[in-house]
Amino acid sequence: MDKWLLILLDGYIVWMITFFLLSFFLSSKRVFRMLLLLIFIYVIALGAKRLGLELSARILDYSLEYLPLMFVVILAPDIRKSFESAFVIDNKRDVATMGSTETKQHIVEAVSYLSSQNIGALITIEKHSSLDQYAERAIMMNSQVSKELLVNIFTPLTPLHDGAVIIRGDTIRCAGAYYVLSETNKYDKTMGSRHRAALGISEVSDSLTIVVSEETGTISIVIEGIMLKANDKEKIYEYLNMFMK
Repeated sequence: MDKWLLILLDGYIVWMITFFLLSFFLSSKRVFRMLLLLIFIYVIALGAKRLGLELSARILDYSLEYLPLMFVVILAPDIRKSFESAFVIDNKRDVATMGSTETKQHIVEAVSYLSSQNIGALITIEKHSSLDQYAERAIMMNSQVSKELLVNIFTPLTPLHDGAVIIRGDTIRCAGAYYVLSETNKYDKTMGSRHRAALGISEVSDSLTIVVSEETGTISIVIEGIMLKANDKEKIYEYLNMFMK
């Protein structure tokens, strides 16, 4: 009995490790491609040894000593995002707390005003995936959502204007939250850090993020790795109503 129990425990541990590694490496195409490249180099090095190609084998062996460290340094943001995808995406709440009609109105009014003044903003609305790990590293507020408070937060030169605001239901959970920037090439490479941050959080959660460009005042809605323009109140209301239902 003890022997079978140990076999089951051993199999369970192997399954857990395999599941984690697959979740980790498949969560980012770039990390997966680099893993394939590393495996390919290992196979070439093994083949060079078997064929007696001494010079090639020696060079490849020397390279393989430093390649893993180089990959970790180069892919640090992607690795961090992969860890987030492996853990955060499963950190879902059974019931999403959605904001009221009044909260939607305050968000739209604030975003419209910030856009008219060319004031940059990053507002993330939480759904099922908990964003507590980002909120806990930011400035906790737990304040009622209001246009005035949102405008004040993002006003330049104020203590909280950098980073993102996270909203849960009718409450501003925090301000000054920072996300891992997306490395996607689907959009303009000159896209600013706010937009890349919005894409980054949308890739690891089911949240919706509103971005106001500081340079142009344009408003973008970001959800599930997709960025959409929404430069009028009706369009913003439409997206919020679809998301916050």
